[in-house]
Amino acid sequence: MDFYLAAIIQAMCFGPLVIGLFLSMKIFNIPDITTDGSYTLGAVITAVGLINGFPAIATLFFALAGGALAGSCTALIHNRLHIHALLAGILVMTALYSINLVLLGRSNMPLLSYPDIFSIFGVFARQDYNILSVLLITLSALFLVMSYLLRSDFGIAMRATGDSEPMIRAQGVNTSRMKVYGLAISNALVACSGSLMAQFQGFADINMGIGIVISGLGAVIIGDTAINFLKIRSISVMLACVLMGVIIFQLILATALRIGVDANLLKLTTSLLVLLIVALPRMGGVLQFSKR
Repeated sequence: MDFYLAAIIQAMCFGPLVIGLFLSMKIFNIPDITTDGSYTLGAVITAVGLINGFPAIATLFFALAGGALAGSCTALIHNRLHIHALLAGILVMTALYSINLVLLGRSNMPLLSYPDIFSIFGVFARQDYNILSVLLITLSALFLVMSYLLRSDFGIAMRATGDSEPMIRAQGVNTSRMKVYGLAISNALVACSGSLMAQFQGFADINMGIGIVISGLGAVIIGDTAINFLKIRSISVMLACVLMGVIIFQLILATALRIGVDANLLKLTTSLLVLLIVALPRMGGVLQFSKR
């Protein structure tokens, strides 16, 4: 049972990440690869902050600011230099690798001897339950904030930018600025996930963000499948589906490890699982067409 509890805790650490990916890929229709770099940036900023004596909560906000800056750089490169968003994200992600290495000063930094955000909450005797409680509070607050934001006039303008950019531009909305705000918020949330994961695992590693967009994308696709199947229109329910998607995705991976899949093949398993999730709806359409 502890094995699956750890998987759920890890999934909840990924909660801000999947909401950030949902915002960039589903709301704005931008394939933002900055995620790999901003996730590690959040962990690195947290590690540097904890080592220098900053409170854990303060380092979390520093990580949010760092991620927002990274996302803004991607959006500005895309808007001002008219470079494709995918390439802009790759450029910023590549630059962030060097920045993260300089900030961390080494490839790996242990954090077990430093107080983290989870040590603040000490109600339960088992630390796992304290961690779970902190993550529940954090995700609940994030869910409420993002639900309100995306239902506000500002959020509607962001969603309209992704749905029909020429239409919303004709209404006087600065779509370039909306993209900057959107990618800044998205990468701030991704960096928040990196910060939470570094504190949960007890270390920050320069390579911990490699391929993280695949794991997040798998969770987003699971949530998006439920959204399309149930024809959901409420933004709050959409966010809830995405958060449930990341828990389901991590439990599937945990089950794969439980039944004996080699841990060295976890990235391969993740890729194959995402491929299966993406391909299944299309395979269903192909089968229906062949029956006709």
